[in-house]
Amino acid sequence: MSLQLEHEFSYWVSLNPPIDFGAGPLGQRIYVEVTGGQATGRRFNARAVGGGGDWILVGPDGFGRIDVRLHFETDDNAHVYVQYFGLLELNQTAAQALVSGVGTEYEDQYFRTTPRFETGDARYAWMNQSVFVTKGQLRKGGGVEYEVYRAL
Repeated sequence: MSLQLEHEFSYWVSLNPPIDFGAGPLGQRIYVEVTGGQATGRRFNARAVGGGGDWILVGPDGFGRIDVRLHFETDDNAHVYVQYFGLLELNQTAAQALVSGVGTEYEDQYFRTTPRFETGDARYAWMNQSVFVTKGQLRKGGGVEYEVYRAL
C-alpha cells in the first residue's frame, strides 16, 4: 500500500532581506525574518504573525537546510506554533529567482519541508496529531509559498 496525502492548506509568507552570518564550520548561515503571511484551506485559515524566521544553512552541495519557526493566528483566534525543517535546492533557476525576485514554479527546484504544528486549542488538535509534508516555491517579488499535505 502506498502512502496517501491529503491537501490541507496553502500558505505564503513575506520576508525581510536576508542577514548573512558568513561561512562557518557547518556552512553558510543566513537568517531571513518572516514579516507576514496568510494560510487558506478547508480546515485552517490563519495569518502569520511577526517574529518568525528561517535560519537556513547553505552547504557546499548547493542545498539550503531550512530551519523555520512561525506563529499563526487563526481567523477564529487560535494560536498555532509551527517548526519545520527541509531542503531547498539552490539550482540556477532558484538562485536567479532569489536575486531577481521573479519567483519559481514548484517543479523548478526541490523544495520540501516537514512541518510540525503545536496548539493547545482543541479545535486544532488534529494538527498536533498529524504528520505533514510540503512542497514550496519562491514567490514573485519575494517570499515563499507552500502547499501543505497531511499523511493519511
